[in-house]
Order: sequence, then C-alpha cells, then structure tokens
Amino acid sequence: MAKRGRGRRRAGAKRLFPRVGKIVLLVLVLLLVAGAYAWHKGRSWRPDEAVWPDQGALVGAADGAVDFGTIAGLGAKFVYLEASDGAGRKDIAFGQNLARARTAGLAVGATHRFDPCAVADGQSANFVTMVPRDSDLLPPVILLETMADQCPSRVSDAAVQSELTTLVNQIEAHSGKPAILAPVEEFEAAYAPSRRFDRQLWLTRSWVEPDYASRPWLMWTANRWYKTEAAQEPLRWVVVRP
Repeated sequence: MAKRGRGRRRAGAKRLFPRVGKIVLLVLVLLLVAGAYAWHKGRSWRPDEAVWPDQGALVGAADGAVDFGTIAGLGAKFVYLEASDGAGRKDIAFGQNLARARTAGLAVGATHRFDPCAVADGQSANFVTMVPRDSDLLPPVILLETMADQCPSRVSDAAVQSELTTLVNQIEAHSGKPAILAPVEEFEAAYAPSRRFDRQLWLTRSWVEPDYASRPWLMWTANRWYKTEAAQEPLRWVVVRP
C-alpha cells in the first residue's frame, strides 16, 4: 500500500510540473510583451508641453540626416549641436546642421564632449576651431560622459577637476557666456561637478526626472530614444525647467 501511495504522488508530481512550466512560460511571454509595449510607448514619449513649454533636441552626426523644420514643427524651440570631442575629434555635421537649424527658426547652441585623458588647451582649441564667436548662439554646453578609468594611463581625480576647470574658463572666454555642464550620473558620482562648479546643469535620465546632482538642474534630457519623423535615428529630446 505504501508503494502504491508513493507511486500516486510521483504521478501527480509529473502532471503538476508540466502545468507549472506552462504557467511560468506564459508569465514570461506576458512580461516580454508588456516590456516591448512599454519600450514602444516610451520611445514616443516626451514631457507635456503645457508643463514644459521650452523643448528641443541634442543632435550630432551620428543621428544621420535630420529635418530641423520637422523638429520645429514638433514644438521644439531650440537644438544643441555636437561640435567637438576631446582634443581632436570633430562633428563633421556641425556646420551644415547649424545652418539648417537656423533656417528652421530654431535657437542653436554648441556642445563639447570633455575628454578626461586630454589636457584642456587642446580641447578648447578644438572647440574654438569649430564654433564661431557668435552672440546669437545659446550658452555652450560641456558634455561630461567619459570617466578617467578609460584613459590609457592613470589620471587622478584632481587632474580631471583641474583640466575641466581650465576648459570651462577657456570655452567661456571664447563664447562670452557661462557654460552649462552636462554630467551623466556616473560622472557626477565620480567627480561631483554640481558641487565643485557654480554653473547651470543639464542632466540625463529617460522618462523620469533626474535627481542625482547636488542642486537643481536647468535642462533635462528626458528621452534618449525619442522616435520622430524628423530623423531615421532616435533623437535625444531635451526640456528646460519652466
């Protein structure tokens, strides 16, 4: 009798396991579908214009051909254009994008991507050769996205902060306007530019307002994958704090 009882329990377990497996598989499929739907909806999301009236985009050569008239038609009032990167890399689309954005009636600003591996003098010279001294341009932006641990040789935190300070001063001297600092969360955690520099901040976090700086920000990249008819590639959609 005991053997038959154990046999019945084993048979019941065999019937139960396939049923549990099907349930788990169904849950996984539903999660994948829900995730895909959320991703699709997220790519088309941007903050409400009624709350965030000043909206725009960050554009570079990697975004491909961009129709700035369409960007303006979407409600954008400005664009920032990638101009220079480190001491020698340049955005080949900057000049053309600048002319087209202005023709579309958009306010335009230029960005420089800070390279912690390079000294400030070479980086500011790179920016100056790309960006004209033009009072109509928006304040310059320094993108802070690269950590010093990616440098071929060791660079101390003090050296990063020193070169960034010099770069800020040099770019401001060229533009005649205070620079805006745009640290990603990792850079802020490593070097704390929001505490060390009394400059306006531009933070990045898709779909959720960022809170990783030590003080309030001015600009926010609200969606890094904003899909529009203005470009084949997703754009980085930006808003200004009301």
